[in-house]
Amino acid sequence: MAYCTIQAARDAGCTGTDAVVAAWIQAARDTIERYTQQVFEPTDLVVVADVGAGGLVILPRRVRTVTSVTPVPAADDEPTIPATAYRVTSSSVLGQVDAVHLSWGGWDDLVAGAESYNGGWLGLWERWGAEQVRVAGEFGYDTAPMLVGQGCALLAAHLQAAAAPSDADAAQDGGLTVDDEGNNVAIEDADDDEVPPPSASTGSVQVDALLAGYLNRGASLIGGV
Repeated sequence: MAYCTIQAARDAGCTGTDAVVAAWIQAARDTIERYTQQVFEPTDLVVVADVGAGGLVILPRRVRTVTSVTPVPAADDEPTIPATAYRVTSSSVLGQVDAVHLSWGGWDDLVAGAESYNGGWLGLWERWGAEQVRVAGEFGYDTAPMLVGQGCALLAAHLQAAAAPSDADAAQDGGLTVDDEGNNVAIEDADDDEVPPPSASTGSVQVDALLAGYLNRGASLIGGV
């Protein structure tokens, strides 16, 4: 799904066929996610985050559901932590933060090393020596907020305008792919396995201002599922 419609991008100044406009919308979406370090629709992800004091694990994205929590590094004989050994809070609830709260005071007599007589989960974690956890689940917003949608439309038009070469540039660079209107439509493929690093700006001061309330500079994203 896109964060804005093709018509919204056209209204913001993006031009070309529907396919061209859609490509610039995707480029804008990729830029927004890289800038905010957030996703704005339900997305399956795997993240790695530090285990803080009291077993608090601050997550780097708005969390919806968690399907597994595993210590890092994880050996083959180290189990996925059962859901009874942690609770999840989400910033979708006013006053809450996106986090996994590990139950340091709990135990599970069915898990070797986490028995009540063996120190419980805290004792097992201390023996593991794990300072991070790998959390798999669904992250993101229900739908893109209005300001994100507006920013996506404006950014699509901004990126297209910034990439449009002059006639001289096009003549010098045979690798540029342009449409009949002179727009560079060679959009970089973002569907790779590497996650781009956070960026200091979207490239548009106006869009940066619209997205200021959605910046998330938490732990690093490891990969998508």
